[in-house]
Amino acid sequence: MNQQAVTITTKIGNGRSGNGRSLAIRLNRALYWMSRRWLLVVSLIIGIWVGLPWLAPVFMALGWNKAGSAIQLLYAVQCHQLPQRSFFLFGEKPMYALNQIQNVWENSNNPLILRQFVGNSQMGWKVAWSDRMVYMYSSPILWGLLYWPLRKRVRPLSWQGLALFLLPMALDGFTHMISDLTGGIGLGFRDSNAWLAALTNHALPSTFYAGDALGSFNSWMRLMTGLLFGLGVVWFFYPRLHDLFSDTARQIEVKFIKTGLTL
Repeated sequence: MNQQAVTITTKIGNGRSGNGRSLAIRLNRALYWMSRRWLLVVSLIIGIWVGLPWLAPVFMALGWNKAGSAIQLLYAVQCHQLPQRSFFLFGEKPMYALNQIQNVWENSNNPLILRQFVGNSQMGWKVAWSDRMVYMYSSPILWGLLYWPLRKRVRPLSWQGLALFLLPMALDGFTHMISDLTGGIGLGFRDSNAWLAALTNHALPSTFYAGDALGSFNSWMRLMTGLLFGLGVVWFFYPRLHDLFSDTARQIEVKFIKTGLTL
């Protein structure tokens, strides 16, 4: 981007006139605006992307089924959308156990069948992606807001550091996948978490160990690993983006000063 900024800005004072010079000036001003507000732009883009799944249940509750289904379909390519691992709006609970889903939908452990359940008027309507996706994609907005006041003090995270922050989510997701493939949905070792109950001598309530409901071990792990994912991504990318955009803004300022133009 720095080289691009230099290339564009050199066109400002090279004697060109007319549409070419005017376009170069406008592009530089747009790039300068972006360079000074990149965190806002990035946060808005992420916010739109993580906000759309929550509109699916809103649309369904309003009776706009086609709009809600379109959002569900859009996010289906990146998420399993299993209802027992998803949030619900406008119902009795924010999340439901697998057996509750099976009782009102179909008594099946087939993920392709389970994911088709989007809710009903009593249970509410399903957010278009799972709780894990909510945590991992929403957390960069939070960490980005915390990063900004400290941007001059924070040094970029290394590749090795980024890998360490992503590792917990990879392990949690991988063990869930193995559990579902070997034991079946709702029947694997990550559903009962009997191994954890044995390790802790059943010190916690049974609802903590089993299932995916809010407050369960699985739910906490998805929240914590999602937050770590977001922290690692922000710590790795945002300081580098800040340096890149700051350098770009300085180059544009110098070019405009030399040509007597105002930003």
